[in-house]
Amino acid sequence: MINLDFGFGPVEAEFWRLLFVMTRIGAALVAAPLFGTPSVPPQLRVVCAGAIAVLVCAWTDVQAPATLFSLPGMLGIAGEALVGLTLGFVLQLSFAAPIIAAEVIGGGMGMTMAMAVDPSSGTQSPALGQYFMVVLTLIFFALGAHLQWFNLLIESYKVFPPGHTWLGAERFAMIAGYTSQVLVTAVTIALPVSLVLLVVQIVTGVLSRSAPALNLFSLGLPAGVLAGIAALVLSAPVLTDLVVRLSADAITASSEIMSK
Repeated sequence: MINLDFGFGPVEAEFWRLLFVMTRIGAALVAAPLFGTPSVPPQLRVVCAGAIAVLVCAWTDVQAPATLFSLPGMLGIAGEALVGLTLGFVLQLSFAAPIIAAEVIGGGMGMTMAMAVDPSSGTQSPALGQYFMVVLTLIFFALGAHLQWFNLLIESYKVFPPGHTWLGAERFAMIAGYTSQVLVTAVTIALPVSLVLLVVQIVTGVLSRSAPALNLFSLGLPAGVLAGIAALVLSAPVLTDLVVRLSADAITASSEIMSK
């Protein structure tokens, strides 16, 4: 089958089939924002990929290339990784929207100095972004969107069987279109708070011009932080609705990309 024979016959063939199926699943888990975080041990991702691959092997008739360690076999593995990375990347785009909104809001509040390590990427991000990320993660799991995403990952073997894994220009254009949609959602999340902060900054500027003795920094920074917190509290229902829509749009976009 792969020009290597260890003498185990059909058991060996099933083993290489399982490893081949794990390629797409493992790539999707690595690219996904929740399962591919540095805080998740690689061993756990391998175990999850193997568990899902066992189900895929039992439910489908996916077969590994006849010569796995050849040029066609390597191209087949690359195609499997492409499909998996695409599914994970679409989900990653959805989880980037709150971080973008937090950057905008944090800049208006003067909270850019409050940075924390983002567990999903391992880089520095605003502390406010962690709050948005927690809200999105809880709602994502509460809606069962992770189960729908796993279902799309399994269904992708029927839509893109091994050897037919090139997505095409239309699907790449759909990913680009979804990126613009995510940016619009990020702006929508940040817009209510940003408008309140703009009004506060205008009032602070007028006061500083009317009474030059007032210290702009000692007056503007506390006012911006307090106004931003109040605006976040008042806009919490809007944030919840937008995050619910963002989770649904992520699954919808993944489904459209995986559709025939």
